[in-house]
Amino acid sequence: MSYAVKEIYYTLQGEGANTGRAAVFCRFAGCNLWTGHEKDRSTAVCAFCDTDFVGTDGPGGGHFATANALAHAVKTAWRMPTTRVGIRPLVVCTGGEPLLQIDEALVEALHSEGFEVAIETNGTRLPPFGVDWICLSPKANSELVLLSGNELKLVFPQQGADPVSFESLRFEHFFLQPMDGPNRDANTTLAVQYCLDHPKWRLSLQTHKLIGIS
Repeated sequence: MSYAVKEIYYTLQGEGANTGRAAVFCRFAGCNLWTGHEKDRSTAVCAFCDTDFVGTDGPGGGHFATANALAHAVKTAWRMPTTRVGIRPLVVCTGGEPLLQIDEALVEALHSEGFEVAIETNGTRLPPFGVDWICLSPKANSELVLLSGNELKLVFPQQGADPVSFESLRFEHFFLQPMDGPNRDANTTLAVQYCLDHPKWRLSLQTHKLIGIS
């Protein structure tokens, strides 16, 4: 299959368990919970999304005819030598919703280029075999089919997405991330207090925004 990618760039992971780790971000175009167009935001399942995943016009973006072509583009974006002892390059496949496009062929191609493959998903699709790190970010009023992985990162607060309803899922880490926007400070206060009252949850901040990087 071919792949439509909004952008590919080298940065630091800003959220969750891998915060601060160097990574190539591969942002896939398209999502099944919002079109990405502002005119549709009010009727979207996920109306608070803060990323641009429309089109393929971002840095490094485009249409890739094969898994190997996309994996090569990801490798090109990685700036450090991959031969250093103990360093395994990381690619974070995000979106939009990456599982609308990621398949086993792409995971294998990225592994062949030496990458550890991470995904950030809304959990409405199951991942292909071989993904190394699964981050679930569930959205209220969507059908969740992904019930296990490495980390669950819940944007908080969401009406209809009580953290308690996710605590029985099989994840190693549970994060609350304050919803961005005009109420970010208040949402941060709420998230901090929730984590204090419910120690199963840890606070995740969007550190890339705090320090001004992509």
